[in-house]
Amino acid sequence: MTPIVRADKDNPIRNNPVKQKQSNRYKPFTLMLTSTTGIAVQFVQLVLSGIAQGCIYGLIALGFVLIYKATETVSFAQGELMMLGAFCGLACMTLLGFPFWLAVLSAIGAMAVFGVMLERLVIRPILGQPAFSIVMLTIGIGYVARGMITMIPNIGTETHTLPVPYKDMMFRLGSETDGLLLNAEQLAIILTTAVLCLLLFALFRYSKLGIAMQASSQNQLAAYYMGIPVKKLNGLVWGLAAAVAAVAGILLAPITFVHANMGFIGMKAFPAAVVGGFGSLPGAIVGGLIIGVVESLSGFYLPDGFKDTAAYIVVLLMLMVKPNGLFGEKLRKKV
Repeated sequence: MTPIVRADKDNPIRNNPVKQKQSNRYKPFTLMLTSTTGIAVQFVQLVLSGIAQGCIYGLIALGFVLIYKATETVSFAQGELMMLGAFCGLACMTLLGFPFWLAVLSAIGAMAVFGVMLERLVIRPILGQPAFSIVMLTIGIGYVARGMITMIPNIGTETHTLPVPYKDMMFRLGSETDGLLLNAEQLAIILTTAVLCLLLFALFRYSKLGIAMQASSQNQLAAYYMGIPVKKLNGLVWGLAAAVAAVAGILLAPITFVHANMGFIGMKAFPAAVVGGFGSLPGAIVGGLIIGVVESLSGFYLPDGFKDTAAYIVVLLMLMVKPNGLFGEKLRKKV
């Protein structure tokens, strides 16, 4: 029995057997092109997610580099400073009722003052001691900060949501099936990091304070003899590092929420500073981006477990190939 083929006036390909045969011939190529486009969009999506995460790593790594350049010490409390900044922003919005932008500025200012006081009361009395003592002190500061937060009832032991105005906003580029989906929270991280980098560049390039900080970081004794207040600048550097950490905490809070253990992300930012070069501010951002992108891609394409170790594998490779980092200065010890 021969099947009945009904004519479709709106579909000329179906009515024409020759054109229908040609359409079937190109169908595999169309499916292949669609599949390739989907893979490319997925790859770009992962790279954007890695860039956003890398910006957080880079901002925390900026604190490592700033403090190291100013005092030649490594502060392992940067992650906890980020956590305190996130809790400070949360308190300003929920307890004090501040609007979002006022709460952000208040949290950044409060953390800057906290950083200056921390350097003046805790760090400065121990300067001149072996580097191991200062490192252990900063680790202790991190544990104390985390413990004090957890002691606050109904706040420190809970996970909180930071009420940001761009929460759960999405933007789509392209079609609904193969378009690129952009998260407003990730875009906010990338754009804020870019603006902050420009502000820091202008500070260290064109302002007297920034030039004095650079002079003090290169040679504190020479800067002191030139009349630069080295001790005050060290306090300002700690305040600046704490303020940058607060920005990172407020940007990260809508994604990972606000909790006492969010400071552990600082252990991922330390490899970023090593990869970029411990004495380079641009290197901190570049190192953070590299760690973030590698972590994002390895978490999707490689087996489970590689995402958590990808940052340290990159550090090991960098130390073997270029021990001073991508932008680190090559120093030679004179005997």
